[in-house]
Amino acid sequence: MTIENLERELKSGSLDSLYLLYGEETYFIETKLKKIKKLFGELIQGINYIQIDETNINTIYENIEMPAFGYDKKLIVIKNAGLFKKASAGTKKNASSSRDELTQYIEKNIDTIQETTVLVVIETTDTVAKNSKLLKTIETRGTACNFEKLKPIQIVSRLKAITNAYEVKVSDATLKYLIETSGTSMQVLINEIRKLIEYKGKGKEITKKDVDKLAIKQFESIIFDLTDNLGKKEIEKSLDVLKELLYNKEPIQRILITLYNHFKKLYIVKLAEKCNRNLAESLKLKPNQMFLTSKYRAQAGYFKAEELRQILEEFIELDSKYKIGLIDVNIGLESILCRYCS
Repeated sequence: MTIENLERELKSGSLDSLYLLYGEETYFIETKLKKIKKLFGELIQGINYIQIDETNINTIYENIEMPAFGYDKKLIVIKNAGLFKKASAGTKKNASSSRDELTQYIEKNIDTIQETTVLVVIETTDTVAKNSKLLKTIETRGTACNFEKLKPIQIVSRLKAITNAYEVKVSDATLKYLIETSGTSMQVLINEIRKLIEYKGKGKEITKKDVDKLAIKQFESIIFDLTDNLGKKEIEKSLDVLKELLYNKEPIQRILITLYNHFKKLYIVKLAEKCNRNLAESLKLKPNQMFLTSKYRAQAGYFKAEELRQILEEFIELDSKYKIGLIDVNIGLESILCRYCS
């Protein structure tokens, strides 16, 4: 079931007896769980509301079978219990065993579950295999919904609905810019758009300048800014961005690793273009990251392939020397940036 279909179903007041809500977009998973709780009605912890995780996964069946004293049904939420965990051989075996047991139990006792229980299984990862027997069982007997990270066009649509509700204007281009600035997390973006709505007020329009003034930039976006300045040979601006990161208590080692990975992607762009390879596949971008292809391609245009390779080698050498105490990583990083712009 799609997110939109689940939203329509819950909005109509319809409540199933069996749910599997999974995926990386935790904001929507939490909002749908809240809606399910609201539709269910009064909740009394330990009586008609049971929470299960990895620590008490073995109590599922007794909790399903125990009467909800004074209530018609019981809401049981199994959250991040590791049912689909990918781990070491021993842990994986335990997860597989629990998953198979739950699958068999649901198939044998579906009538009892439908009569006495609303069972919600939540996994906030993308590790739920499409061929999982538990997934197929819940899809057949109840409702399963994959909360994948939304694509930018879907995010824009949802943010536009929020601004329209408050009668605040904003263009699609500005919303796309907000996504590039603050990332694709819906929780973060909704917080940012609400802040911008409060700032502008009813009847006004949110602009890119407002985003620059108020929106919190994600770490990766700041790295893009640093690289843009470096590519334009504007060393002072590059160093200012670096100093701002350090001022905001970003670990210098994290900055070095992120810069290395970023320039590695720019180098991959050069190789992909040379070999006529698909850029998104070469960069291993997820569907919600496709907008980054144009940004990586534009930044790669600032550099020659040989320059990118040399910068990567210097990052590796700096990391090696830093770890054995031959150089201060901050000074070394500034030296690499200055040397490129010299």
